[in-house]
Amino acid sequence: MLLAAGSGRRFGGPKALADTGDGPWVLRALATLDGLCDRIVVVGAAADRVAALLPGDVTAVHNPDHAGGMGSSLRVGLGALDPAVDAAVVMLVDLPDVPPAAIRRVVDAAGPQPRGLLARATYRGAPGHPVLIGADHLAGVLAAATGDRGARDYLAAHPVLAVECGDLAGGMDVDAPPGR
Repeated sequence: MLLAAGSGRRFGGPKALADTGDGPWVLRALATLDGLCDRIVVVGAAADRVAALLPGDVTAVHNPDHAGGMGSSLRVGLGALDPAVDAAVVMLVDLPDVPPAAIRRVVDAAGPQPRGLLARATYRGAPGHPVLIGADHLAGVLAAATGDRGARDYLAAHPVLAVECGDLAGGMDVDAPPGR
């Protein structure tokens, strides 16, 4: 399962539609997740425009409270999961330099039995995305996801496998277009 979430507005529109030269960020984030099954995109701002861009094998779920912060998007996305999933991979749209290799590295590090595991990419030791949430942790993450904190507090309170990806990307979220 894969969850690409994010609908913040700092580009004069939703970040999912931001384009810094290689297409809308929502499509770029989805490209990093190719090969994962059951891809879900949480849409909020400009939901119809974002959903119209998505390939047919991607499920769009609407977050009517997207202005309330990423915690609500995380809850909506995780709530849309098939109850039989072993894990969810969370990727945000505003990480345009994160390549597919970072996703693969985190998923590979989790191994074939990820249900009880939390894993996340780090960039030169700093925590980032993608984040893998094993199924045994989904209820806890859902309960903890509020405002703009998402899973941060839950991850801070539990052991997390850090997967260094700083050789692949910077991993920094982009809150303003280049040159602003």
